[in-house]
Amino acid sequence: MSLMQLHAHAWQRLRTVTADGARWLGDRGQAQVQKHAGGIAIDRWFLVCLVALLSIGLVMVASAALGTGDSPDAGRGLLLRQAAAVVIGLVAMAVLLMVPIRHFVAMRSLILLLSFALLAILFVPGVAHTVNGATRWIDLGVVRVQVSEFARLGLIVWMAAYLGVHLEKVQTRIRGMAGPLAVIVLSATLLMLQPDYGNTLVLGATLFAMAWLMRAQLQTMLMLMVAGVTVAVMGVFSAQYRVDRLLSFSNPFADPFGDGYQLVNALIAIGTGGLFGRGLGESVQKLAYLPEAHTDFIFAVFAEEFGLLGVIALLGLYGVLVWRGFVIARMAWTARQYAGAALAWGISVWLGMQSLINMGVNMGLLPTKGLTLPLISYGGSAMVATLLAMGLILRVHHEASRGLAEQGIRDLGEVER
Repeated sequence: MSLMQLHAHAWQRLRTVTADGARWLGDRGQAQVQKHAGGIAIDRWFLVCLVALLSIGLVMVASAALGTGDSPDAGRGLLLRQAAAVVIGLVAMAVLLMVPIRHFVAMRSLILLLSFALLAILFVPGVAHTVNGATRWIDLGVVRVQVSEFARLGLIVWMAAYLGVHLEKVQTRIRGMAGPLAVIVLSATLLMLQPDYGNTLVLGATLFAMAWLMRAQLQTMLMLMVAGVTVAVMGVFSAQYRVDRLLSFSNPFADPFGDGYQLVNALIAIGTGGLFGRGLGESVQKLAYLPEAHTDFIFAVFAEEFGLLGVIALLGLYGVLVWRGFVIARMAWTARQYAGAALAWGISVWLGMQSLINMGVNMGLLPTKGLTLPLISYGGSAMVATLLAMGLILRVHHEASRGLAEQGIRDLGEVER
């Protein structure tokens, strides 16, 4: 079976599963599910952009992996593993699409404990796997799992549930943010010990943004912002390699064969792409010049092969995906489904922030962070975790659509504006 056939089969399976499982959605005795997409209210723009990004991702992994200096078998192996991760992620997304958000709210304490356990297990001797000085993976023999990807999603789900349950306290009292603050501090500490500074920044900023968008007390948020910026600056200067990255990022051509090597080759790739690009599979920099061409720096390969117009189109797809996530969050807020609103906001902020950071790193606008490009970069753990998050947003959309219909709101134009 070819890769395209496998991809088509996965989406056909997703449609079948969601249609058969529609009767399980929501609480029994409530209003009948809106008749759309086999009984499920689906945001079509969100789904179209998701499919497009997944397709681009598989194509780019194939181009970057099969065109490297490694053996053809090694490149095919990377592509097949990525395709398998996409299929597993789509199935998991379909499963989450059938689980009411209230179940996650009820299990928020268990989700929090499991998230911390995933981060803590890396420090158990003989369990974790270290790559390039970072201990972020668990080696299961057949596959290596980057547990921080799933822990981050779990913490976002917990934060959304907490905000939904304690919204009034968060909006009116300083101590309303005591629980989230403790969670941020503990999770940041565990991530920094790996060390994983990039994920620490993204997670902390995402949880902060969720509270801000849910209208947490202003004084509390301002204090947290000052404290967060202070800790972030201290974190940069707490390790010499981070200082070196900061200096090399500011002028990579000062040491083009040392600390600036990766960024220099990424900039060459992007610059030689021009307006229209070299063409699919024609990247030169991926041929053993650009390290991590199929993971952290796949955007540079994409820019070289598809040019400025391709980059604009890619930015558009991410922009629409994040925009629809915010629209879905606003729908849930209007329907008074506050946990769902916080969840959609949180996932959208995380997706948009990590995408912009990755692109900024590739273009030399930000220091190297070790963050992948969501839905495109190679990485099974990141792919599955991201598709799980997409399933949660689609579930929020379904419940918000039904809630608005029950309130007699048929035209969602005002919500989207």
